[in-house]
Formats: sequence, C-alpha cells, structure tokens
Amino acid sequence: MPSISLKTPSASYDVTLGTSLLKTLRQRITRATGSRTSRIFFVTSPALWKLWGEAVTESFESATVLFLPAGESHKRFASVEKLLEQLARNGADRDSILVAFGGGVVGDLTGFLAAIYMRGIRVVQVPTTLLAQVDSSVGGKTGVNLAAGKNLVGSFHHPVAVVADIDVLGTLPKNELRAGLQEAIKSGVIRDPKLFAFLEKNADKVLAGDAKALQTVVDRSLRVKADVVNQDELENGLRMILNFGHTIGHAIEAATKYTVLLHGEAIGWGMIAALRLAEQRGAMSEKDAKRVVDLIHRYGPLPPFKATAERLVQLSAGDKKNRGGAKRFILPTGIGTVEIVTDVTEDEMLAATSAMLREVSAMTKATSKKQAKR
Repeated sequence: MPSISLKTPSASYDVTLGTSLLKTLRQRITRATGSRTSRIFFVTSPALWKLWGEAVTESFESATVLFLPAGESHKRFASVEKLLEQLARNGADRDSILVAFGGGVVGDLTGFLAAIYMRGIRVVQVPTTLLAQVDSSVGGKTGVNLAAGKNLVGSFHHPVAVVADIDVLGTLPKNELRAGLQEAIKSGVIRDPKLFAFLEKNADKVLAGDAKALQTVVDRSLRVKADVVNQDELENGLRMILNFGHTIGHAIEAATKYTVLLHGEAIGWGMIAALRLAEQRGAMSEKDAKRVVDLIHRYGPLPPFKATAERLVQLSAGDKKNRGGAKRFILPTGIGTVEIVTDVTEDEMLAATSAMLREVSAMTKATSKKQAKR
C-alpha cells in the first residue's frame, strides 16, 4: 500500500492509502500503537456507522462507539463536553485509543478530545470523506468553532497513524465529493502543477468516482501537505500556504452560521476571492487565474449564499494567520506557486470580495432562470 511519512520535531507517523484497508484496521492500529492499549473508542456519525460499522468492527474483539451528529454546527464545546463525559463513564484511561472515523468535523473534534482528555491520549485518524483524506486528517491540527470564527480553539495533536481507505468514498454524497475536490485544487495551485493538470484532464473520471483516479488525487494532495508540515509543523511560516482560500472561506462559513455550505464549497469561493485579489495586484496572469476559476467551477457547482463584502472582510479580521497586527493573506502567483503577503489593505479585500460576490449573484440568477424554465 502507498505510504506517506510525516516526521516533525514532535511526531512521526505514516499515512496509509489504498483500498480494502478497513478489513485490516485492527492490525494497523496495533502496529502503530504497540501493546500499550487498554480500550479502543470510535467517534463517528450515526449515518456513517450504519454504512460501515460492521466492516470496521469485524476485526475488533471489542470497541466502544461514541456518536457525533453530522455537520459543522456540532463542532462546538457542547459536543466536546458530552463526549468527554462519555469517555470517562466508559472507563477510558491514558492507554486508550481514540479512532476518528469520519470526515473533517469528526477528525478535528476527535483530535481535540484526544489532546485534552487526561492531558493527552493517542488518536488514529480514519478519514471517510475526500476532504478529510486529502487534507484535514494529516498534520495534527485539531479544534472546535466559536461563533466568532472557525477553529479558534484547538491544539496541535498529531495522530499515531492515518488510514485512508478509498473504498469509503464510494458511499460519499456527490456534493461532499465535489467539496473535497476543492481542497485538492488548492493543493495543486499552491505547490503541485502536475496535480492541477491531472484534475483538469481527468475531471470526468474523478467526478465519476473512479477509484484509481481518486487515489492519485488523494496521494498527490497528501504529499503536498506532508512536505509542507514536515518543514513547518506549527504554522510559523510555510505551512500558512495551506490556507489558500481559507481567509474568506472561513468568513463565509461564519457569516452563514456553518449551515449553508460545506467547508470545501466555502473554500472554493474563498479561492476565487483570492484569485481576484491576485489579478487586481498583477500577481497572477488573467490566463492562469481563469484556468483555476474554470477548474473550481468544473468541480462545482458551488452553492450561492448571502453575505455582504463588508461583513466578510470584518469576519476575516479574526483569521488565525494574522499576527502582531499584520494581516497575512495567501496570494496565488501562478499554478503551483503562492506567496504570503502582509500588506493587503481593507479596500483591496473589499474589492476582491465584492468581485467574488458578483459571481455568486450571477450564479444565483442563472440557477433561478433554469428553475423557471422547468
């Protein structure tokens, strides 16, 4: 099976990628954790467990399953407290293993649980959405949302292993598959032009769920992230580039109360806003920007939403990249290259966000016309 290694100052672990991996999950967890394991606790969503629970537990003698309702709105402290109480009541101790079996919400929140329960226990990430497989399951970022913004509370707590089974993507709703592909586009834009070209040339196969094509997308995306995290574990510099599209994307999620768009969909719009800013500054050619925007929409459609440019810029002020009063922004300069800039003005942000919102409005009108004709 393809394996990608992460080696940072505080952690070293492998990401295993392939098909039929759930059948051997118990052995893989044992190999990663050794004999010092008292109990295994899965955190997952009810709907996902209904689909895959039997396949997962087939190789386990015993495991406790804790449920987290699906959706970004449940990535809050109330869920954390409820799950912590369940862990304690079920006898979880410092040798217990948490297994995050789900998408980005489950992975982020379970990682946070592992970081704070008994001051830190081990966690294994088993991502089941494309977005989690290409991005959020790797790198050790954990967190929960506040009303003021996304992932404002959390910690760095690496998993001891990541197991990404391509098979589970076969039951993924189409909109979630497409949302995850926006994060893959991000990886191509920031660091891997070959991945970007693959996504352009193989869109039909990827969108049809072809396992071989999806494995290539996941593999190349993960290698981008692993390379960046290995060089900058705690996001002091280079790792910030992984947030391309996230400054406005996170603002969109907060403005819509995490209920209108999937994370990847918001990032798609956020990338468009960043591309418009890059064009305004002359940092990226119109030709390259058009290629990226076209690919974002090819893997859409991105749902419309309602927000003002002023509100989105205001919310972006709480972005975690901002430090010491400097507003950091990830600006694309070509397909495969970006730069971290600190001199973006509020007027520039407003202009770029307004340009993006005009595209949202145009899409809304086009959708309304199609529905009227029906």
